[in-house]
Amino acid sequence: MLQKQIQINLAEKLFLNSSGLEYSNLEKILYSIKNTSIDYADLYFQAITSENWYLEDNIVKSGSYSSNKGFGIRAIAHDKTGLAFSENISLDALKQAANTAKSIANNPTQNQSVNIKNIKYKHKDYFHDLYQLESPLLSMSDQEKVILLQTINELARTQDPKISQVIASIAGNNEIILIANSDGTFTTDIRPLIRLNIQVIAATKINRTKGIAGGGGRFASYKIFTENNFSLTRSYVEKAVNLALINLEAKDAPAGSMPVVLGAGWPGILLHEAIGHGLEGDAIRKGSSAFAGKLGEKVANDLCTIVDHGCIENQRGSLNIDDEGTDTQNTVLIENGILKNYLQDKLNAKLMKQKSTGNARRQSYAYPPIPRMTNTYMLAGNSDPQDIIKKVSNGIYAVSFSGGQVDITSGKFVFEASEAYLIKNGKITEPVKGATLIGNGPEVLQKVTMVGNDLQLDPGIGTCGKNGQNVPVGVGQPTLLISELTVGGTKC
Repeated sequence: MLQKQIQINLAEKLFLNSSGLEYSNLEKILYSIKNTSIDYADLYFQAITSENWYLEDNIVKSGSYSSNKGFGIRAIAHDKTGLAFSENISLDALKQAANTAKSIANNPTQNQSVNIKNIKYKHKDYFHDLYQLESPLLSMSDQEKVILLQTINELARTQDPKISQVIASIAGNNEIILIANSDGTFTTDIRPLIRLNIQVIAATKINRTKGIAGGGGRFASYKIFTENNFSLTRSYVEKAVNLALINLEAKDAPAGSMPVVLGAGWPGILLHEAIGHGLEGDAIRKGSSAFAGKLGEKVANDLCTIVDHGCIENQRGSLNIDDEGTDTQNTVLIENGILKNYLQDKLNAKLMKQKSTGNARRQSYAYPPIPRMTNTYMLAGNSDPQDIIKKVSNGIYAVSFSGGQVDITSGKFVFEASEAYLIKNGKITEPVKGATLIGNGPEVLQKVTMVGNDLQLDPGIGTCGKNGQNVPVGVGQPTLLISELTVGGTKC
């Protein structure tokens, strides 16, 4: 409770006291919007401080710092949204933004008068306490951050003489928000986030390849990267170096239709892109998703249970509350193959006569909240990963992906594997390069025939883009066997 009160006091001081504002001012602003045809209105205050340190060519080349503060006012009339925002937090700016948002969203066909004059604002408590209040930017001195990057450089270059280049960066931000809405509640949150990235280049006289690794999450300190003699950082370095060296020896991937085994952890990005986006409420409501109208229907093999879990401690996609002030939760999307739920914000949930699932997210105060994933993954099954490999006589084992494209309307996807191997006679053999996986998300769910008992979440590297907004997310899955998938390769 003490930590929560500190958080409230900090947010109030940052957004209200410093600008001569009180909660009564916010109440009047919201009342000025929601007194004719507006269904809902909210205020979103945000302050964020960020930094990024970058090493290349054996030296720390840059260190940047930025700070931004502002507010957004949103007005909703049926399915129309008006948003106005400003970096200037003042009563005059709030009034002007309120009028702008209201005029954008105003629906002349409706005439519902809602009186909220008598609502007294109260703080809405939430159920989670997923991260600490301290800013990660203050957890190390500048010199310690430089030493961390230099240590990464030295560790990578001493792994193998073929390593010709090391690029490393550490990034962190600390975000403070305050939300007030026309229901008469306000809430606050303080959100730390850190990430470490490592890229190495391995080179011979005839070939050059790269390996990428890293991680992070909602931690309030960079010291997770230095504790226990840099043990976590060493594991990232080893992974990046090993991947680069493996790809030096990789052969051209075969092309054709074949069984594919997806590794545990980061390959869950395929689920996120090919399936998760199709379960977001706006795509469902507009009928642009392959999963629209299928609630309660069988959409996957019985082995498949997929969830979006927004309240896993320290995970990159986790939040105490979403960007409308709703508690995050563990939403079961597909259970034993049956489509159970969609991911909702308040707007789409109301229009679909459902409840928000705590999945309203926005890049900043300058954007409207929209339904987005948090940490999306498939639950573990009962199969031993080694038994899954043994079931494949001739196929591909895809361990990691570097990028892809998805059409959520059709469900079609194309993903490029950054680390993949041939499976021959039930054994993992030589590495391959140039493998792309081509398929259809809903169809692939039907072709999952074995699910491993080795569920892993990604190490904290995911960023999701949608409608021009980028937000941090988490993905994961156990080892999966897909009975048949098209593999695009360079070897016929």
